[in-house]
Amino acid sequence: MEYYDLIIVGAGPSGSTLANALRNSGKRVLIVDKQTFPRDKTCAGWVTPTVMESLNVNLDDYSRGRTLQPISQFRIGMMGQPAVENDHGEVVSYGIRRCEFDAYLLDRVDSPKALGTAVKSVERDGGNWVVNSTWQAPLIVGAGGHFCPVAKLLGDGPGAHETVVAAKEVEFQMTPDQAQRCQARGDTPELWFCKDLKGYAWVFRKGDFLNIGLGREDNHKLNDHLNAFVSEMKASGRIPDDLPGRFKGHAYLLYDHAERPLVDDGLMLIGDAAGLAYTQSGEGIRPAIESALMAADLIWGLEEFSAQSLQPYGEAIARRFGNRSENQKAGFQVPNWVKMPIASTLMRSHWFTRKVVTEKWFLHQES
Repeated sequence: MEYYDLIIVGAGPSGSTLANALRNSGKRVLIVDKQTFPRDKTCAGWVTPTVMESLNVNLDDYSRGRTLQPISQFRIGMMGQPAVENDHGEVVSYGIRRCEFDAYLLDRVDSPKALGTAVKSVERDGGNWVVNSTWQAPLIVGAGGHFCPVAKLLGDGPGAHETVVAAKEVEFQMTPDQAQRCQARGDTPELWFCKDLKGYAWVFRKGDFLNIGLGREDNHKLNDHLNAFVSEMKASGRIPDDLPGRFKGHAYLLYDHAERPLVDDGLMLIGDAAGLAYTQSGEGIRPAIESALMAADLIWGLEEFSAQSLQPYGEAIARRFGNRSENQKAGFQVPNWVKMPIASTLMRSHWFTRKVVTEKWFLHQES
């Protein structure tokens, strides 16, 4: 049996960031993931300059051999009506490929890794957790996304108020002919809101790579909305009419509706495992990174990991992202005041699409 101070389940951005942040803490850290890296990850894939700065990513270094698409404009609309294009006059985000981004962050981690290893059992043995009857630690951190096995130790599934968003997307490298026919531009991601405002779709070009997807809160209508959107984009020439492969699905919780406890005795959740995706946009990379850094700040000085000693992490999350109990009545994606007949008018407004949709909901420039 190998002993560690903590075991991190999930080697995505939150897990690798936590492990890297604890590099010089003296803590013995093991990071476990069922996948080997680089691995395919369904995600539209953009990060703000703030995220890159918080990760201490050197952009020149990262861009060598990897996709780093500067974004300075957004094209936003409601399905069935013309889009509005806003130029922000500077780089406000970067397009990345998750297969490259996640591997880059994990490569910086010098802690032991058990990759390609599924977590089959987590059992309590005195004051420690035993994983796969092989490793033990007094603290286990769930960083494995919505279906993280550690999250199951804190609850049996989504609660009555939890909004589980289902999304489907495809990312592929376009042929020269497809790239020439595709009207979507790399510096201008496109966001298209469903008419009922229960979700949105996107077209995101990153060099010769194209990512197309749609996410909604009602899973049973997802395919219908996706097929209609793809057909509309093909007909208008925004995307090639010969898309390869199948759309892949994934799910996540919106922060204002998630009910998962974040800590318990020897347990902690970060990133999507904790249900931290922004409610208005569903974006989860920035909350994942920030939650990992908050967790590291606390773990650094702890000698024991009771629920009481870990509670300051939950309090820090509430201070940063708001009190969930006060926000559970809020709607998915957009506030209730937008869900009115004026919504289609607002989505044609340069001021609203820039100041509210892009800068507040998606880029979070006020926070």
